[in-house]
Amino acid sequence: MLKIAAILVIVCVLFRWALGKWPWDLAKGPTTRSQAVFKARKLLGVRANATHDEISAAHKRLIAMVHPDKGGTSEQVHEANAARDLLFDELPDPVSHKSDDDGAPRE
Repeated sequence: MLKIAAILVIVCVLFRWALGKWPWDLAKGPTTRSQAVFKARKLLGVRANATHDEISAAHKRLIAMVHPDKGGTSEQVHEANAARDLLFDELPDPVSHKSDDDGAPRE
């Protein structure tokens, strides 16, 4: 019995080392946030590595179709805005280079 427990522990550690996750993590489904991001990408029609400009352009296209003046609803506009904001939050932060007025970097 002790041998089986030791083998299971070793297998779990090797699994974690190889895949970066514990075996029981695979039994869990995707997180709620990842599901929301997937839905937002699908709504806006952008790929997973879309840039800020691509997200903005897709949002503008969608708003042009779902705006209440075009026969859409305010709920659809709110969904489009929420999708855009969520995808903007998922983008990596740009590296900020602060500089003085003369162009020299600050320390």
